[in-house]
Amino acid sequence: MTTYKAAVIGEKEAAAGFAALGLTVFADTPDDETAALIKRLADNGFAIIFISERAAMYEPTAAIIDEFRDKLVPAIILIPSVNSNSKEGMRRLHQAVEKAVGSDILKQKDGA
Repeated sequence: MTTYKAAVIGEKEAAAGFAALGLTVFADTPDDETAALIKRLADNGFAIIFISERAAMYEPTAAIIDEFRDKLVPAIILIPSVNSNSKEGMRRLHQAVEKAVGSDILKQKDGA
C-alpha cells in the first residue's frame, strides 16, 4: 500500500491549522524559494500540496503550479490567504472538492 504525504505552503496564519491535522507545514517560505519547494515536494512523494493564494502569486511559483495542473500527483490546491480579498483561492478550493467528490460540498446554501 502506498502512503502519500500532504503539505501546506503559505503564511503562518493560513498554514497553522493544517499542522494539527498532521500535514507538513512550510510557513513563510520566501517567494523566490517556493517554486523549488513545490518541485522538491513532488519528487519526494507528496501527493497533495495546499498553497495559499499569496504564496502562489509569485510568477515562478504560478508557472510551476501550471506545470502540475493536469497531473494526478501532486494535486496542488489553492487555499484562501488570511488577509486576501481575492476569491481565487476559494473558487479553486471549491473546484478541487467538486472534482474529488463529484459535488461542491462546500457550497453555501441560500440563507445560511
